[in-house]
Amino acid sequence: MKKKIISLLLTGALAASVLTGCGGKKETPAETGQSMDEASSASGAEGETAGDTASDGDYPMTFQNYGREVIVTKKPEKVLTLGPNCTELFAALGLEDYVVGRSLINHSRGPLDEYADAVNKIPELNYSSATREAILSSGADFIYALDWEIGDEGCNIEEVEDYGMTVYVNSATTLEEQYQEILDIGRIFGIEEKAEAYVADQKARIQAVQEKTADQAPVNVLVYDSGNDGVFTCSGTNFESLLVELAGGKSLFDDLTEKQWVTVSYEEVLNRNPDVILIHDYDSPSVEEKIAEIKANPTLSQLDCVKNENFAVITLESVLAGNRMAYAVETMAGDFYPEIFGE
Repeated sequence: MKKKIISLLLTGALAASVLTGCGGKKETPAETGQSMDEASSASGAEGETAGDTASDGDYPMTFQNYGREVIVTKKPEKVLTLGPNCTELFAALGLEDYVVGRSLINHSRGPLDEYADAVNKIPELNYSSATREAILSSGADFIYALDWEIGDEGCNIEEVEDYGMTVYVNSATTLEEQYQEILDIGRIFGIEEKAEAYVADQKARIQAVQEKTADQAPVNVLVYDSGNDGVFTCSGTNFESLLVELAGGKSLFDDLTEKQWVTVSYEEVLNRNPDVILIHDYDSPSVEEKIAEIKANPTLSQLDCVKNENFAVITLESVLAGNRMAYAVETMAGDFYPEIFGE
């Protein structure tokens, strides 16, 4: 997965105010995406969302998240969702009216059809990674962010909290952790029943897939994000490896556990001999370009799965922890076992 690092130059009065509160921190990537305008930033959430049950008496709320204690003193009014999976989860829970900015649109192939209207009306904070300038000037009071969107290369958690923003990090590595994130968001925004129903639906759909594949031998799956001096793929601690397993597969490098993303040699891929190559679909290079790279590689081209064109495709946001767990499992299972799920 790519994250391009470019220097950020802050200007004018904003620079003075931001640097006063954030001195000594690393600058964030400055991307080419357009920041949301003031009108969109100020829109916020007007009134209560349908189905709200939380009252002032329910606060403060305390949560354990990302190895830290998060205290929410009131219902958030202006939210940033930093990551396409974070944005779509808010849409899936009917919370899109609270969101005043979203990021990492370049790592998305667009929302699922049922959430398209809700997601597309949310203002763009940054097209790529959220910049430090855009976050601190957003007026947000709550951030739900991928862990790699709220780290030391830009505004870190402590820094944005100094600006009055509560941060809840999307960092699940297991289904139960992601279910808990959904339930926590439901509690924060007073939609507990909707969150519980969403989790129950995810569990039922994933169980249905597992029941159909229970008697099948696991399919050895090479996750192919990109290739250069080797294959950039997911390790055993990556949420995607869990989704692959739930779909009836076995991630080829699930024995590597030091980092979520690893680069492995072409020779080692050949040695492990995958049955199928699962290709990530996002901004660039295209899936077609990646397949051409694989076929042209003198080592990977020796694989039977390449000769037989056993390629599967999944959009990148579908394998990030969020709202698409069941969707990803169903999609991959269909590719791994077409004889069971149909073409």
